[in-house]
Amino acid sequence: MNEQHSAHERCDILIIGAGPAGLAAALAAAPSGASITIVDDNPQPGGQIWRDGPQVALPALAQQHRAALARHTNIRLLPGTRVVGLGDAQAGDKTPALLLEDADRGWTQHSHRIVLCTGARELLLPFPGWTLPGVTGAGALQALIKAGLDVHGQRIVIAGTGPLLLAAAATATKAGATVVRVAEQAPWSALAGFAAQLPLWPAKALQALTLLHPRFRASSHVLEVQGTTQVQTVRLRKGQHAEETMACDRVACGFGLVPNTHLGQMLGCALGGPFSGGQGLAVDAQMRTSVPGVFAAGEATGFGGSERALVQGAMAGHAAAGQVQQAQALRPQLARWEGFAQVLQASFPLNETLKTLAQPGTLVCRCEDVPYAALAEREGWIDAKLHTRCGMGACQGRICGAAAQHLFGWTPAPPRHLLAPARIGTLAACTPAPTTSAQREPAAPSG
Repeated sequence: MNEQHSAHERCDILIIGAGPAGLAAALAAAPSGASITIVDDNPQPGGQIWRDGPQVALPALAQQHRAALARHTNIRLLPGTRVVGLGDAQAGDKTPALLLEDADRGWTQHSHRIVLCTGARELLLPFPGWTLPGVTGAGALQALIKAGLDVHGQRIVIAGTGPLLLAAAATATKAGATVVRVAEQAPWSALAGFAAQLPLWPAKALQALTLLHPRFRASSHVLEVQGTTQVQTVRLRKGQHAEETMACDRVACGFGLVPNTHLGQMLGCALGGPFSGGQGLAVDAQMRTSVPGVFAAGEATGFGGSERALVQGAMAGHAAAGQVQQAQALRPQLARWEGFAQVLQASFPLNETLKTLAQPGTLVCRCEDVPYAALAEREGWIDAKLHTRCGMGACQGRICGAAAQHLFGWTPAPPRHLLAPARIGTLAACTPAPTTSAQREPAAPSG
């Protein structure tokens, strides 16, 4: 191990995730002089909302955070790096050690405090045709376009729920696509109630006005995507009983978000919180989780937009650096954006009809080709894994686990030691940490 590598394998504050929350946490903690390491699996900081790419003009706020990050010599950014599991803790470690891996090597990272800013992913619900080439998540469509996907001249249908649909439509339109329909499953009454409260957050109201789309329809959701080797048409529900079929080249569906809590759960952090249906990491007024020395911020704790994530991140950074008063001073700002989060959650509940979209032969687990019919007769997540291999593929249940939780009410078991496939060299070079009782209790046997 060379001297350059060993120098940054121990730090005071380890931040997982370089989205708005992670960047805010680092910048808040930096004046304390603590040595800070930020880990993110993307090539550039910014997370999903500030994702960089050849077709991206970063907003001014994102550029400001990047520039501020570069000015602090006690902040080390490790892009293209991911957490693959637990590492072997050493004497003096105040928090669990984490096993990291980049393109060249794997190593164990030690720290005194950990701030989890792991964000969220899209909730993707199965329906006939959702595995056809050309069907993606709404946020995934945005990411693909920002990364350089050419959609010029393509006809796109965007369906699901929440403000992300209009944002995806704006991104696609700017890239030269024709968005032929934006299908929102919430009724007009819910949307009117949401719009009526937006003036409490003027910037959000202005943003909503700029995103309005003439092809937007409420009380509408996808029924089926049709095609042979790629998307050709999509069948949509209109209101209570009517349907429409539209020719298109792409379909992007997003049914909300799921907090990325796998790492937090593996560390033993409890779930809870009011803005994620109880699925986010539970935090107290100082952004502390139930595990000493581990903090959390951003959409891993619940959903409320980048503004809430920035405030939470700053609070977590201050608290992790021992600056309790500075963290407390941000409580009024957080309360303001948690008000928006509350309105957002109340305005876009998922229609129960969405649970009936999958047909017996519709794949739920895409990695292992497990259809709906094979899961409907199972009693729970572990039973499904044992009999069908559901959740045992490359995504490790991140897609089908959330879908099964929505469809059947199952709670997927958190990972024990590894979060993702890792190179043999990484595992060979790092001794696995023993499982503690704190880590065992929240987890059911993973089969």
